[in-house]
Amino acid sequence: MLTVTGLNQSYGQSHTLWDIELEVPRGAVMSLIGRNGVGKTTLLGCLMGLLKTDSGSINFDGRELAGTRAEQRAPLGIGFVPQGRMIFPLLTVEENLRIGLPARAKRAPTETHAAVPDLVYELFPVLKSMRRRRGGDLSGGQQQQLAIGRALVLNPSLLILDEPTEGIQPSIVKEIGDVIQRLKHELAMTVLVVEQKLPFVRRVCDRFCIMDKGRVVGTGAMPELTDDLVRNFLSV
Repeated sequence: MLTVTGLNQSYGQSHTLWDIELEVPRGAVMSLIGRNGVGKTTLLGCLMGLLKTDSGSINFDGRELAGTRAEQRAPLGIGFVPQGRMIFPLLTVEENLRIGLPARAKRAPTETHAAVPDLVYELFPVLKSMRRRRGGDLSGGQQQQLAIGRALVLNPSLLILDEPTEGIQPSIVKEIGDVIQRLKHELAMTVLVVEQKLPFVRRVCDRFCIMDKGRVVGTGAMPELTDDLVRNFLSV
């Protein structure tokens, strides 16, 4: 579903991503892992068109994304939950969710898209009970659920999550993991997640990609994530 080839990116004179090679198979849940500052969030910014790349290819579902503007990528079927959630604090929960409806309409213009899909409220019941409350009044965990729900409104075929469990209480971490599993098994959705918590990665994901110093240094099925790899590239 997603293939990155020879991707390079720089901030001025600082070369941050070096010849990135990444393949996310259709229907997989892949974790992008590595220590802080190795380029994981930068890579997601390139995938979403938020950062300019120097060279290389980003192919999504048979379409080349290099040169495609950021606002054109969501209607193609890419849902993105950024680090820090980035919900709109003064809008209600329902208004935050409805922001995804125009992109959904562009994906399927013949369908009716006047309301938030029932699936979002089914996956996150707390959002339905709080739909008239302002986003800024929600707890951190509830805001994360809202951010994921907003991305799911557009019915993406690829969901990209940046640190979805950061600063979240354990019960909601488990709920988010359960939702990702449901998306994979019931909707055949492809998921790419940047995550630091190895127990969460091992439970939820079936593939991994390790980054170190702006390069991909290991990839494979989850059983191949050995203690040596963890010690060399993930331990602090």
